[in-house]
This record gives sequence, C-alpha cells and structure tokens, in this order.
Amino acid sequence: MVEMPEELFEELAGLRNTIIRRSDFTYNLDPTRIARYPLEERDRARLMVVHRETGTFEHRIFKDLVDYLEPGDVVVVNNAKVFPARLKGIKENTGAQIEVLLVRELNPELHLWEVLVRPARKVRIGNRLRFTLPDGRPLYAEVVDNTVSKGRTIRFIFSGSSQELRDILRQIGHMPIPPYLKREDEPLDREYYQTIFAKDEEEFAIASSTAALHFSETLVKRLLLKDVQVVEITLHMGLPSFLPIQVEDLRKHVMEAEFVKIPEASARAINEALRLRKRVIAVGTSVVRALEGSVNYEGYVMPGNRWVNLFIYPPFEFRIVQGLVTNFHAPESSNLILVCAFGGRDLILKAYEVAQQEGYRFLTYGDAMLIL
Repeated sequence: MVEMPEELFEELAGLRNTIIRRSDFTYNLDPTRIARYPLEERDRARLMVVHRETGTFEHRIFKDLVDYLEPGDVVVVNNAKVFPARLKGIKENTGAQIEVLLVRELNPELHLWEVLVRPARKVRIGNRLRFTLPDGRPLYAEVVDNTVSKGRTIRFIFSGSSQELRDILRQIGHMPIPPYLKREDEPLDREYYQTIFAKDEEEFAIASSTAALHFSETLVKRLLLKDVQVVEITLHMGLPSFLPIQVEDLRKHVMEAEFVKIPEASARAINEALRLRKRVIAVGTSVVRALEGSVNYEGYVMPGNRWVNLFIYPPFEFRIVQGLVTNFHAPESSNLILVCAFGGRDLILKAYEVAQQEGYRFLTYGDAMLIL
C-alpha cells in the first residue's frame, strides 16, 4: 500500500481539530421529490454518475452501472435481511396505542429486547404492553429498563424458545419502512424493502441497505459476465439509520455500534483487488462503514465478526473504497455526511441540487448515485 505523505497526514490531523458543523451538510429537500413507493423494475431507477476528478455529472439508468465497471473490479454488497420489526400494541393499564420498534435481541433465554417506542413519553419502566397474535390471543411484554439511546428494554412474557418467539414476531410485525414515507407498510414492502442479496440467516436488520435495492438478478449476471466480482458482507443496520445527529460539532457525535461479518472469501477478493490496483465499489454507506471500520495496519480488510461504530465525516482517509453506489439521503444525516466525505461536500451538494432540478427521486425508494 502507498503510505500517506507526512505533510498530508499533518494537514488531515489539523483539519480533524477544526469544527465540522452538522449544518454544513444541509440542503432544501423538496417534499415532492421523496419517493413514497418503489419502482416495479428495480434496475430501472435513474443513476446519477458523479466524477470526482472532473466535477462532472452524467444521467443514466441504474442498469447502466455495468458500463462504468472494469474486469477485476469488486462490488461489495450487504446481505443483511430486514426483520418486520415494527409492532403495534397498547398499554395494558390505559389502552393507549403504542408502537414498538425491535432494535436487537439482548438475551434470547430471557426474551429481552432493546426497542424504540412511540410515543416515548407514555411508556415507562413497569408498564405492561399487549400485542395481538393472528389468532386473537394476547402477547404481553413488560418494560424493564431505559436505554442510553432513549429507548427501552422490554421482556416478552413467553414460555417458548427464542426462535418460536421470533417466528411469532415475524407474523405480527410490520416492515419498518421510514416514517417520512407517510404511509403504513403494505404487502409490496415485504418484497421491495428487501434486497435480492438478503439472506434468511441474517434477518436482524431494522433498515434496508437502500443502495442495493436497485440491483436485479439480470444486472448481477451482466456484472459477472464482465468479470466484475460481486461479494457479500453483513452489517445489521440498526439505530444509526433512525437516530438523528443531535450535536452541531460532528466531532462530538458518537455512532451507535453495528454488528459486522466479513467472510474470508469476501476479504480475500477485496484485498486481491487492492493489490492489483483494481477498484473496490461499495454498495451503500453501510458497506463503507463495515469495510473502513475493519482495516488492519497494512491497509487491508480483516475477515471475521466485530462491532463497528465508525462515524465518517470530512476529512476522512478512505483506505478501501474507491467507488460508491448510494441513494440520495436526507439533509444533515450521517449517510449524507459520509457521502460528502467521500465525494467532497461542495460537489455532492451541487449534485443534490442538480438532481432535484432534473426530477430525481430521493431517499429510501428513490434513485441512485454512483461516485467514482
């Protein structure tokens, strides 16, 4: 690997000591540009190609992605599967309606889960929550603690196994589509809010890897025929996808940890591409966090399982990723800030301005961007 020149290292170190403001990553998002529903054909979404060296843009269709990749390039996707993690119930003592988002299972034997609740002010330690099973029977849970993420810890009152409980939750749960879609989840979301790479054994995510939603089986076959490798890693997308950044000084923001798995074969393919000076193309900001948070001292990706809480904001030295496929993100979000760190703040915000002028669709079910 090429070592960073000392003067550049010192420059980056100096920039790290300056205040990088959250408000520097805002823009005016026209609400009519938010895509509320997915396209029927995934790879027919629009694709804005951003060239960092020239500062120019191209307007294509997502299936044209293959035209920008070369033999030997490695495309890295996230194979996490979204769990239908949104439950609707009531408070047993008052009958007030509540909504619970299952964040992660804390203790399978005790049926303890970390959750977010809405409205949070109505749900306190000691409250008993009731959910209704498909056959009309109740499923109860007790609020046992608060969490540092302003959520709750609940214990399901259930005598079966963890797998049996998870099967029940899958039946009564709703797909956790973002609230800004301003609609209830529908049957189509069970299919379209999952990527084609989602694996049943990785059904622990509470948000989709939205950049990968645009891939079709046909597009993947075209990439393979061009000798472009498509490899999988796993990042169970969790709270970072839901919690807004609360501080103005980004140096003070603490990213919630997410669980990452990088198989030996995937790490081998990525590292071989780096050695041969081929490009590693990350599909989604989750993949960027997983790869850049799993770098060893030689500058290569480490295989294995780990927790990663890497918050990427400018300036940042990307050691693995040379290209990024991503959606158009919300103002001041951690995802937009990561994209600005990779593509350059001014260039990316200009691209967002052009995208709105050109009628691109934004956010989860919106169009895509390729940054090279």
